[in-house]
Parts: sequence; structure tokens; C-alpha cells
Amino acid sequence: MVIRLYNTLTRKKEAFKPLKKKEVGLYTCGPTVYMSAHIGNFRAYLFADVLRRYLEYSGYKVKQVSNITDLGHLTQDDLELGKDKLEAAAKKQKISPKDLARHFEKVYLADRKRLNMRPLSAMPRATEHIKEMQEMIKVLLRKGHAYEVNGSVYYDIASFKNYGKLSGTTVEALEEGASGRDTDMNKDKKHFYDFALWVNDPEHLMSWKSPWCEKGYPGWHIECSAMSTKYLGKQFDIHTGGEDNIIPHHEAEIAQSEGATGKKWVSYWMHNRHLMIDGAKMSKRVGNFYTVQDMLDRGYTAQQFRFFLISKHYRTLFNFTLDAFEASNRALDKILTFRTKLVKVKSPGKSAAGKAISKAKKNFEAAMDEDLNTSSAYAVIFELVREGNKLIENGKLNAAGAKQIADLLDKFNTVLGVFEMKSAKKKPLSAELKKLIKDRELARKTKDWKTSDKLRGELKKKGILVSDSPKGSTWKWK
Repeated sequence: MVIRLYNTLTRKKEAFKPLKKKEVGLYTCGPTVYMSAHIGNFRAYLFADVLRRYLEYSGYKVKQVSNITDLGHLTQDDLELGKDKLEAAAKKQKISPKDLARHFEKVYLADRKRLNMRPLSAMPRATEHIKEMQEMIKVLLRKGHAYEVNGSVYYDIASFKNYGKLSGTTVEALEEGASGRDTDMNKDKKHFYDFALWVNDPEHLMSWKSPWCEKGYPGWHIECSAMSTKYLGKQFDIHTGGEDNIIPHHEAEIAQSEGATGKKWVSYWMHNRHLMIDGAKMSKRVGNFYTVQDMLDRGYTAQQFRFFLISKHYRTLFNFTLDAFEASNRALDKILTFRTKLVKVKSPGKSAAGKAISKAKKNFEAAMDEDLNTSSAYAVIFELVREGNKLIENGKLNAAGAKQIADLLDKFNTVLGVFEMKSAKKKPLSAELKKLIKDRELARKTKDWKTSDKLRGELKKKGILVSDSPKGSTWKWK
């Protein structure tokens, strides 16, 4: 079994060979906790979770590290373009940046748990690793990759000959894009495209003393280099993130880390495509996004959401629409219904399931081996469900065979994490609940969407989840 992964660095699929036999170091860029992560962010986090799960399924021991950015920093070095999101949000809500960060860190961890993501091996906070960042900056200064001006420190991109190897960007292209960017911060730099490692700012709400100034804070990129090095070493196997992080963030990380150590830093770079919403890029700045809580408030489940988000190959541009989400929910229901049917098979007779089971296992692993092709893996599961239902209908599946299929689905689920069977006692519907469901159906028929949404919320509070489709509405207990 050979796992092949697409490496952004080489722009091709490569056989996966870790630095240490059967051990994998995996780093994922985590959230800046100034507000709730949206579902587009979670596409990146879920992709990394599935990658980690499949590596473990394949016998590897994985150390997965992902940071929490709980300090303010400019999203760009240009003061006119950059914005300290954490500080701005804290001022708006009239609380300290630390309190804001801790609140949304808790929200993020709660969302991870809801989405059945495996616990991280380490989740370092940026504010607790200022020393490591400063030490790496000192090394970069000593090696000639950085320079200090007026208490701030910048990375000298021209000093790193391999800058741009991940994205294909050249220094010449960066120079061409420099027109019109003559700000006060840029005047301190040797070149416009150099980026900040440490910013001198006595007025910043979150600041630390450094060898270069009394009050300052780290640049946008240094935290990931410093923390990944601390927890995974100077060289590790895989770094993941969204495609929008390739440049400048990941290019800067490479320049910092390899500039400091003189060694190749990461073997495999893996990037997921964007999650679009109704054809447009999902963005916190624009405001066209959903959070996990938004989806739960609409009466959906985290299980449905996870199933949907990992259904497409991670390198495929994914368009989120409620219609597509509803279709995905119906597909998930078919699998869960089949899983329930298997439990009810009690026949002691002969079973003809052996061929379907071996075929499904082989094809599932072949799909996942080929750059984590979850879309093809889902197709394998749907085929197994179709074949299994035929065996049940034709009386060709005994209890032992049903258990073998169920066990295989459970094995697949260690990778996908979506088919958990929750044992819940079925409760009879009260007259009140029956009336609420009937009233909501009437509201939908008359296109009274406000009443329909209100009744959905009331039903949810009473433990009933409602799903809508062009064929009508269905409900189930939470």
C-alpha cells in the first residue's frame, strides 16, 4: 500500500516517505481567534484531520501540531493595507485582546469536538512562544537574512535565493508589484517586499520587550516557523493549509525556517482549495459565510456538516449551497439507514457478502492512497450500500455477513469520522410536537418562510431536527 500525495512544492504527486519510518510530523496553520472560524476555514482543518486519520489507518504514528494565533499582528506589513484584526475586534467589544482570544479559542475547540476531529498532539498559543520567536529572529539577524531599523526587524528576501519556490513567485515579480506602496513602514525597509519579523510599536495593546525595542510584537509569519520547529523539529514531513496561505505566509515560513537552519524544512506541502458560497469566495471581510453554530441553529447536525465538507477531493474548488447540502444529507441518511438495517439482520443462513466486502476494502484504500480522494472513497461506500441492500432484499446476507459489512464501515469510519451510530431510544411524538410539525409543513406550502424558520427553531429546542428537500420535509430526534 503506497500513499501518493500531491506536493505543492514539486507540483506533482509523490509516493509518501516520512523522514522517520512509520512516524509523521504534521503541521497545520491554525486560526486567529478574533471571531468564530467559518465553515471555509473548517474545510482546511477537516482536510488535515482526514489526512492524519488515514495516515494512522495506514499504520503511521502521527504527531499533529496546529497553532492558535492569540496575539495581534498586521495581516500585511503595509500599514495602510494591514489590519490588526484581534486588536480591532477587542476594541469594538470593549474587552481585552486576551479575553477575546480565550473566548474564541474555546469556541474553536468546541467546534472541533462537535465535528469529531481528533485531538491535536500540541496546540501552541503564539503568546506563550514569544521567546522562541525572538530566538529565531536573532539567528536570522546573525546569518544575514534579517536587518533591524528603528527597533523593528525585517526579513531580507533578497538574501534567500530559494524564495518563491513554493508559489513560483520571483523577486522580479514582487518588485513589479511594488508601485504605489510608499508608506512610512516601507521607507524603513531595504526593499518593499521584505516582511516584518518584529514590529516596534509602543501603542499596541499587546506588546513585549525585545532586544530591539521596549514594546513591540511579532510579525505575521514568524510564529508558525518558531512553534513548528519547537514541537516537530528543524525538519518534518507535512505542512497543510488553505491555498490562500501559499503566498505570502508559507513562502515566508520557508524563508525563515530554512534561513535559520540551512536545511530543507518541510518535505510535503499540501493545500486545499477554497470553499465558495453560492459561487463567491467565502470571506469574513465580506461577511458571506456561515459558522458551525449558524448551521446548528438552522437545525442541521455537525455530523451532516462533516460528511458534506469532506465529500469532495481537497484540491477541488467546492461550492457550498443549501441545495447541495440537503442532497448530501439525504445521501448520509441512506448510509445510516443501511447501517441500521445491518444490525437487524438475524438470519443464520449462508452469506454472499465476501466478494463485496473485499472489493470495497480494496477500492476504498486505493482511492485514499491516491492523494486522499475522498470523493472516490464515498463512491465505494455507496456501491457497498447498494450491493448490501440487494443481498438483504434477496435473503443472501446472514448475521455474520452483516456484521462483517458493519465492521468494514466502522473501519472506513476511522478515516472519515462520519458514521457514528448513536444509540437513542425512540420516543413517541406528543400531540404538541405533531401539531408543530404539521403547522410547519403548512407554512412551507404557503411559502411563509419566517414562520417555517421559527417553528424549526421551536422543534429543535424540543429535540426534533427537521430537514427539507424538494420532495418534502423529514424529521428525526436529536
